Amino acid sequence: MTTNKLDSVRLGESGPSVSRIGLGAMGMSGMYGESDEATSIATIHAALDSGANLIDTGDFYGAGHNELLIRRALAQAPREDVLLSVKYGALRGPDGSFGGVDTRPAATRNFLTYSLQRLGVEYIDIYRPARLDPNVPIEETIGGLAELVKAGYIRHIGLSEVGADTLRRAAAVHPIADLQIEYSLISRGIEAEILPTARELGIGITAYGVLSRGLLSDSLRGATQFAAGDFRAHSPRFQGENLTANLRLVDALAQIAATHEVSVAQLAIAWVLSRGQDIVPVIGARRPERWTEAVGALSIQLSPQELAAIEEAVPADRIAGERYAAAQMAMLDSER
Repeated sequence: MTTNKLDSVRLGESGPSVSRIGLGAMGMSGMYGESDEATSIATIHAALDSGANLIDTGDFYGAGHNELLIRRALAQAPREDVLLSVKYGALRGPDGSFGGVDTRPAATRNFLTYSLQRLGVEYIDIYRPARLDPNVPIEETIGGLAELVKAGYIRHIGLSEVGADTLRRAAAVHPIADLQIEYSLISRGIEAEILPTARELGIGITAYGVLSRGLLSDSLRGATQFAAGDFRAHSPRFQGENLTANLRLVDALAQIAATHEVSVAQLAIAWVLSRGQDIVPVIGARRPERWTEAVGALSIQLSPQELAAIEEAVPADRIAGERYAAAQMAMLDSER
């Protein structure tokens, strides 16, 4: 099996060296419907075998299921070969409901303790609050995380879905390795202010939603129904006329992909890769063949003219529907 074919880049000025693309494990714990454990573990192994080292999770994915799955998948992997990125702070009920976030230092230590136990590790490489806690100043949260860095329980501090002002305030307390935020051909809101601020501060970007939860791929063309447990069943971009309008844009993108003899997903990943070496796509593959497809995007070279054609086919202002339902959008500091 081919190994170490992925290039590495440094994640921001203070972060670790990571593979050019990373693996997002959220979809392996029920967020997009049922998943198969053996297939999920095989996907993690396929990513490692290809030379990837960045695996992203959250302690609330499947209420701990995702971390336990990753532990089983990594049982034989040398710890130093894997960079674990973990989000924390989301509060969940036994019925699967979400109840806000808690990033107080005391709560942070508690969340971290359980993640270390579930993952079976002594430290986490990048630890980040999943959302900005409106009740806790970001300086207090970062200060608590800085103490955990000093104690050796985490190596780097990251953030998720915060705006430019919050980035500045956080970076004034402790170096921030990266900002994890949705960024894709159809979710380009960070380009106006957040991305320039991150670059000014030397903060890397780990981009999730690069395939817009499957919209920017061949998998949903013609699809209109999602299982009740599928995140997309409640996402505005996947509802009714919004989905119809968005799939028209995907059809236009598919025509460009066909001229390159690549898939829509590969073209979408290649577009994000073209945005800069400081942007690392995190791909939510759930099957080994999907990971292999994602890796194939690294060989696609797009000229300025081809990039312009892609953006003309999928204009950012033509996307129908918000990226989250209203209640979740209200929790995004990055959208304020």
